[in-house]
Order: sequence, then structure tokens, then C-alpha cells
Amino acid sequence: MGRLKKITVQVPEELLESAQHEGESITDTVRNALEERARHRAYQALRALRGKVKWSVSLEELREDRD
Repeated sequence: MGRLKKITVQVPEELLESAQHEGESITDTVRNALEERARHRAYQALRALRGKVKWSVSLEELREDRD
């Protein structure tokens, strides 16, 4: 995982409770939320590239490569 950074954060209790899965720690809830946010930003960056990248391989060639 790498280096850890200790933080203090204040959040509305109701928000934290609604985000937590049963039995999940606060640390795990915050970590999962941060990972989800990072994935969301990565997907946004990929969507911004839609229509701007030219593929040199056809769909048929990709399907043949599966075998």
C-alpha cells in the first residue's frame, strides 16, 4: 500500500453511517471512498478522450487475438 498519512476529518454523522457497510471500520469506509473518487476521476479522463484516439486495430483483429 505504501506510506500512510494520518488525517483528522469531520463529517456529518448521518453521511458516514449511510456510507458504511455493516461491520466496516471508519478507516475502511474513508479509504474505499477515496479509492472510488480516484477511479471516478480516471474514468472522466478516459471519457474526455472519446473520439480523439485513433485505433490501428480493427474489432475483428481484436476478437481473433482472444483465441
